[in-house]
Parts: sequence; structure tokens; C-alpha cells
Amino acid sequence: MSNLKKARLPLALLTVFWTVLPCFADVKLPALLSDHMVLQREKPVPIWGTAEPGEKIIVAIAGQTHETQADDQGKWRVALTPLSVGEPLTLVVEGNNRLEVKNILVGEVWICSGQSNMQWSLSASKDADLELLTAKNPQIRLLTVNPLGTQTPQEDFEGQWQACTPEIAKDFSGVGYFFGELLQETLNVPVGLIDNAWGGSACEAWIRRDLLEADPIYQPLMERWKATEARYDSGEAKAEYDKAIADWEQNKKEGKDPGRRPASPDGAMTGNHRPANIYNSRIVPLVPYAIRGAIWYQGESNAARAYQYREMFPLMIQNWRDVWGQGDFPFYWVQLADFKAENPEPVESDWAELREAQTMTLDRLTNTGQAVITDIGEGNDIHPVNKLDVGRRLARWALARDYAVEVACESPRFESMAPTDGKLTVTFRSCGSGLHVFDHSEIKGFAIAGEDKKWVWAEAKLISPTQVEVWSESVPAPVAVRYAWADNPVCNLMSKERLPVTPFRSDDWPGVTAEAR
Repeated sequence: MSNLKKARLPLALLTVFWTVLPCFADVKLPALLSDHMVLQREKPVPIWGTAEPGEKIIVAIAGQTHETQADDQGKWRVALTPLSVGEPLTLVVEGNNRLEVKNILVGEVWICSGQSNMQWSLSASKDADLELLTAKNPQIRLLTVNPLGTQTPQEDFEGQWQACTPEIAKDFSGVGYFFGELLQETLNVPVGLIDNAWGGSACEAWIRRDLLEADPIYQPLMERWKATEARYDSGEAKAEYDKAIADWEQNKKEGKDPGRRPASPDGAMTGNHRPANIYNSRIVPLVPYAIRGAIWYQGESNAARAYQYREMFPLMIQNWRDVWGQGDFPFYWVQLADFKAENPEPVESDWAELREAQTMTLDRLTNTGQAVITDIGEGNDIHPVNKLDVGRRLARWALARDYAVEVACESPRFESMAPTDGKLTVTFRSCGSGLHVFDHSEIKGFAIAGEDKKWVWAEAKLISPTQVEVWSESVPAPVAVRYAWADNPVCNLMSKERLPVTPFRSDDWPGVTAEAR
């Protein structure tokens, strides 16, 4: 035997030795279960992860120990008995290896979701320089979820819980931060906030695809997407893109104005409008993390299909509740703010119809609430920077409904209409301490119409804490009334708690988005 062969022999034997040993996989936890997390109090808390199939797993925290075994897919899960607020905890998970998750708090956990107005950062919000001075609260923990969209349900994402500091808070959702800050200060318990908002996202991207495909109302939408997907899969979209890029670059070379760089078709496939894309990438990985509830600010991207949103929005909420398996958890949203030009005369409005669809959801699903913000938008900016009042109005719902704090939360809503002597008596409910006219002595925002369906601005006056009389000399026999029915309504009726009256219409005449699918 040569020296070379002698030298190789130990290596060969070592290779054989290692190949006959079992290949153990380390126990792993998802990003949600990381240092500094907040676990939901007073509820069973799922803890889950992956390991070698059949591997025995031991989970210990706060004096309780749970054992389980990884299934044939290497997945495992246990449920902690409800935990109470107290000192920071350490979670220990043992299998073939040992993991420790440290500095865990027990408190309240909320999802902060939607499109750009929820994603809008604290640093870009009103008085950010002042707000950030006090954004140092280790009792608030923040986590951001931001993967691209996909048609494949994801089990995890890249992210990390972090204690709230000015540096961490500045890039977090402004609405979410103000919501959580008020909860933490009022309840004096830790608060965990999960920001998974995506600017420009459409509601259908947040919903399981098969649910959309099963309902005929969404067939045109789904057919459009199937055609787009077919073009992408066939390479036709890429060929068109390559040619557009070549033309764009040639125009640049020739000194011509090339316009905007053509968008890659890949963006549509992984973007925030494709049905189920965000559901798979940003909802599925959060399940089954124990939460108290969710806050939501979205609708701008669906305004052109507002009638469809009447069904889609409650479908999305129910989809989330079903997949989480934690019952009808609280779901509170922000109604669209006032935006775009003010119209001198009453006109139809897709944004008004979207607000109507949002309000309808209050009556479709239990444990829901709506923050009306027609008083704090900006006509020339779809992203109003006053996120403090938005977060506080959402927090009112949570404090009143979930934590038994005696604060007003509901905006007044239309109850009924009665014609009397050429005038309409409009009755409201949920008026708190009574209706209040803000800023002007005259009530602004009402319009009425007769059988001819021609709308005119109306005069109005308070006749009781819950009623308004509405009339116009040009409409002697009014049959319908609207309030704040515009993209950017001029309106000033509130409760005395300064919660704006909810925009409404008494008629059901077909709107501008009635046929949009």
C-alpha cells in the first residue's frame, strides 16, 4: 500500500462512519418567536417550529412545561396555558439542540395592516420631531413584516421583534405606533405591534385565492388576472418588456425624453394587487401567533370597485378570522379620509361609495369598528400626515370594546329619515352626548333630492341631540338625503366628543361603481 493510499484510509473510514449516523436537524423557531416578543395575555399561546421528523420537543416557560413530537413533515406545535403580565420571561425549547428566547413580555398584541396610510412612517407624520423625543418605551415592542407577494403560502419571513426606541419607531407605522402608545399608557401593560402594511395594496391580495375564485362576483377580476398570468408564463410579457426597455434605452442614447422606465412584468407577479399574494406572504406566516385583534387602513386602491368592496372587505376579515382560529377577534378600520378637489355642487363619488362599503361592514360582521376621519384629510395629498388622531380614534374602539374603558368610540350614524311639510327629519344613533356643529354656526354637508334624482345642497339645523332637520327651497318634495357624500366633503357635524358623523345616503340609487368588477 502506497503512502498516498495510507493517508486516504482514515478519511475513507471517517466518511463511512458519518454516513451511517442519523442526520439530526436542529430545532428551529419562526421569526415571530424571537427575543423581545410580546405574548398575548389571557389566551392559550401557540408555540411552534420545525425539527427532525419524530424528534421529541420540550417547551418550557414561566413554570410550565410542554412536550410534543415533530410530525412526519418535521413540524411541531404546543399551546401554552394563558400567561399573565409580569417580569420578562425566557422561553426554552429543547430537542436535539437547545434554544432560548429572552426578554419576553406578556401583554396585548395587535396586527397593523392595510396600504400606504397604515404603512406611513412615524418619521413622516405630523410633529414627528416631537413624537420621536418620547418614543423610548421598552414596554412597546415592534415587528415589521415586509416580504414580496407570492402564490405559495409561506411559513416564515425575515424579521425581529425590537423594543421601542426613537431609532426603531421612526420607520414603523405612524398609525400603529400612536394606537399602541395610547393602549400601553392607558392599560399599563406591554403592547406588541406587528406592522405588515403594504402601500398601494388591493384588498384582493390579502384574501385566499380559492375564496375569490368560488364567488361569481369576482369572476371578471380573476379572469383578468389569469390572462395576465398566462402572458407572463408564456414569455409574451417578457418579450414585450425587453422590447420596451430596448426602445427606452435607445431614446436615452439619442437624447430624447424616454419617459418612465418600463415596469418589469415580474412586479405584477410578486406585487400587491395579485389575488392572494399578500395573504400568502404576510398573513399565513403570522398564523397561529396569539393576538388580541387587528387594525386596518386600506380602500384607496379599491375605490373604483366600491360596490364589490361591500362583499370583498367582510370576506377578507372573515378569511383572517377563520385561518387564525381565535374566534371573531376585534377588527377596527379607518374609513377613507377626505381627498381630491372640493366640488361646488353635489356629485357622484367612488370614494363616497367606498366609504359606504366600509360602513356596511359594521352591520355584516360582529366585533368590528370604524374610525371616521373626514375632518383630518388633505385635499391635495392622499397621505394626510395627521396620524396621531387616526391612531387615537382606532384606540378608542379597542379601549371601549376590549378593555372596558369608558370612552366614546362610535361616530354618529344615520338611523332614519321622515318627510314632514317639505322637509326631512334625519335621526342619528350613537350620538354620544349629542350632536354638535363644528367651526361654523351653519351645518354643512347635507344634500337632498326629489323624485328627479337631482341633488342640491340643503340647509340644516339641529332640532334635538340626535336629529337634524334638512330642507331646500328648490326641492319642495324631497325623497332622499345624503351627508358628506363626496371625494372631499365639506362637512362639520360631529358628536360632542368630536367624532365626525359617518357619511351616508338614504337612497339606494345605482352609484358610479355599481357595475365595476
